This record gives sequence, structure tokens and C-alpha cells, in this order.
Amino acid sequence: MARLPRLTVPGYPHHIIQRGNNRQPIFGDRADYELLLGLIDEHARKQQVAVHAYVLMSNHLHLLATPETVEGIPQLMQAVGRRYVRTFNLRHARTGTLWEGRYRSTLIQAERYLLACMVYLDLNPVRAGMVADPAEYPWSSYHHYVGRRNDRLVTPHPLYWELGNTPFAREQAYEELVHAGITPSQQQALTDSALRGWALGEPDYVADLQRRTARRVARSQAGRPRVKADDLSPIQEESLPSQD
Repeated sequence: MARLPRLTVPGYPHHIIQRGNNRQPIFGDRADYELLLGLIDEHARKQQVAVHAYVLMSNHLHLLATPETVEGIPQLMQAVGRRYVRTFNLRHARTGTLWEGRYRSTLIQAERYLLACMVYLDLNPVRAGMVADPAEYPWSSYHHYVGRRNDRLVTPHPLYWELGNTPFAREQAYEELVHAGITPSQQQALTDSALRGWALGEPDYVADLQRRTARRVARSQAGRPRVKADDLSPIQEESLPSQD
């Protein structure tokens, strides 16, 4: 089955996943993490992409970002990917590809899934057994949102500002959200939607998106039982990696 083009719509939050080839590490040392963050910051500004949240895992990365233009995210990911691989290969005396093909992404309904997606990203190192608490993991935007450091890469979404009237209130509210976690169905929906490329949201949201693009944004329901938005699943037949 032909691969669908990635769905990119300006002004909407996008959940993006880029994986290492064959699940191999994409970082060799601290300098690699710092390099990739610097490149994302540089090119997000150039391409007018607001990065709301991120997490860099050992063999993949997640971004939650809103572009101002239709080309913003593709150009950001292309520029970052090329420059990072070139420098990584030079630093570590290696050759060949680093990424597992193209990045995966989709749009998510902000009102329903944006904060859940941020929590999903922050808990990724915990789910992977790397740390017991997200505060112990240095390579995510969690520390910015709970007031532990000022991260110039991060542009908070308006929904974050609605968590409280003061910085302390917002930080405390967000920390409580992370420690409360998300449901297994939310976790699966966020993973599947990004990997498969179907928009994640309620029917009215998906219908509005469809009016804005010629690219199909959700799988056809013809001949299949109706599913809830939280259980949104793809039509393409391809295996999912075990890690999220």
C-alpha cells in the first residue's frame, strides 16, 4: 500500500517522532544531546515552528510543535536531521544512515490531547525504566514546565498558561498532571496516531481538518465498526515498534 504523505497544517499542534535506524542509539555522549537540542532550537526559529515540548530518548525523539507555515516542520526536520547525522558521524568515526527512514507525525486536538501529549513525553523515560521520576531525566522539557530551569527552546502553548494565574501555580499544576499520568488508551492513541499519520481528536475536529486539506486525515470507516476517538487506529498494515 502506498505511503500517505505526512499531514501538516499551520496553526495546529503536531506530535512528531523520529527513530534511530534499527532502534540503534542516536546519541553517543552528552555533547550529542546538546548538539541536537541546539539544532532544533536554531531551525525551529528559522522555520517559525513553536516547540511546546520534547524528549530525547536514547534511540528516538519526540517533539510537540505548532508550525506557522505548511513547510515549517518538514524543513525543520530535514535541516536538523542532515546536520546532526553529518556531525554525529564525524564525531564518532562512523558512516551511513542514522535515522529509521522519515520522521512520523500527525496533528492532535489541542483541547483534548495537548496536555496529555506533554505528559506522555515526560513519562517516556519512566516507562522505559531509565528513571523513576521525570525530574531525574535531563533531556526533556519537563524541567522547564515545573520551574527547574529556563529552556529557550520551549514555547508554552496557551493551554499551559491556563493551568494557573502565577508561574508557581502553573508549575505545581503541571507537576501534578505528570504525576497523575495518562490512561493506557490515551498512551496508545498518541503513539498510534503519530506513527500511522491519522489525526487524533473528536469527530468535529477531524472533520474541520479534512476541510482544510486534500490529504485524507482519518481512516475510512466504511464496512468497519465505529470506534471512539481515544481508540483511533490506522488503516495501514505495518508493525509498531515496542517502545513509544
